[in-house]
Amino acid sequence: VQLQASGGGLVQAGDSLRLSCAASGGTFGRYVMGWFRQAPGKDREFVATISWSSGRTGYADSVKGRFTISRDNAKNTVYLQMNSLRPDDTAVYYCAARAASSSSYDSWGQGTLVTVSS
Repeated sequence: VQLQASGGGLVQAGDSLRLSCAASGGTFGRYVMGWFRQAPGKDREFVATISWSSGRTGYADSVKGRFTISRDNAKNTVYLQMNSLRPDDTAVYYCAARAASSSSYDSWGQGTLVTVSS
């Protein structure tokens, strides 16, 4: 599975941004997709996840109510809509994929930088 993340940029606190993750090379109905982020000097952390087949979603507490993960089956693309952005959301955001039967993500995109200024 190949993943291509895009949509990052520089925004101000309170703004919105939508990240995209275009997927190719797999049977995505059997995959779970995730967004992760890594802030400068910190470990990578989970942000959100979605089941490609059921659409079931999950979120980190830090983004719940502000971020929304979704998918477009026709475009093989997963989105992360980020609203009410805060400076502590600044990070490189990565999309990832894992088989539904697996517990670990084994396909990763290249990352897209989101910078939120105060």
